[in-house]
Amino acid sequence: MKDYTYLYRDELFLDKEWEGPWDLFISAFNTTERVGSVFNKVPAKEKHWLVHNEYRFLNDEHPAGDIFVSDANNEADFILEYADSKHSQVDLAHAKLCIDLTGFMRPHMMFLVKYLVERGASVIDAIYSEPSYYSRKERTQFAQGSVTSVRQVAGFEGLINNDNSCDLLIVGAGYETALIAEVAEDKDKARKAVLLGLPSLSADMYQQNALLTQRAADALGESLTGKHFAPANDPFVTASVLSAIVDRERKLSGISNLYLSPLATKAQALGFTLFFLGECSNSNASIIFPFSTHYGRETSEGIARVWKYRLEFPL
Repeated sequence: MKDYTYLYRDELFLDKEWEGPWDLFISAFNTTERVGSVFNKVPAKEKHWLVHNEYRFLNDEHPAGDIFVSDANNEADFILEYADSKHSQVDLAHAKLCIDLTGFMRPHMMFLVKYLVERGASVIDAIYSEPSYYSRKERTQFAQGSVTSVRQVAGFEGLINNDNSCDLLIVGAGYETALIAEVAEDKDKARKAVLLGLPSLSADMYQQNALLTQRAADALGESLTGKHFAPANDPFVTASVLSAIVDRERKLSGISNLYLSPLATKAQALGFTLFFLGECSNSNASIIFPFSTHYGRETSEGIARVWKYRLEFPL
């Protein structure tokens, strides 16, 4: 069991100067205020927009500046194409790097972090902006299209254990209980644990999350072994809680295959990423995700708080 809370989390304020400049800042474009404001605010020598085709932006909707666009649907292909393009001439092993988690598809963000680490990055700053509120409250849907597959995230595939008698699925449960049901059905034989984002990002989101908690329990079924909690905006506590859950379950029942599915905030998805990189590489563990055809561009309003997480590798 590891404690990841030695890593630093700081709040950034939009009315004050931020440290910098970073050598490279990478952000995934969407039209929300919390993505655009941070992109404009960050002091960086180079700033790159990555445009996910899942948002279905037309060419005349692309932002100004240095942009990368690809038709790749696989997260690895997308990031590797970006890395091979003219946009990747920075020495990643020595540069000051910063990424904004807020607009990224979760699998792309996870693969990007792993890619940067494998390229020698020892320190990465990650920014996450909390929304003032989600546009449709507890009815907000981030995935707009049908789920095409539930599969392993590229770079986070696990070794296959043919004995699946003690499989464990840990779901980071967000607003979309339909996605939770897709993942739970895909691993219907596994016993299941749910990680909820509590405290939530705001008081009203706490109430919305409470409404969805029972739906998540229903989706996960009778094999639900327990509910666990970590702050929705803290990847380091999230990683620590995951480590404690897995340690406990290994001692109680053993784990033949471990499946992790981050379906809540991008900050918690980063926590799943850190836990996997810190403890699960080259093991019978994998991160799985329900992939949809497209995603909503504007699911939130305003900016509540902005956080900077300093990631230090090796973990």
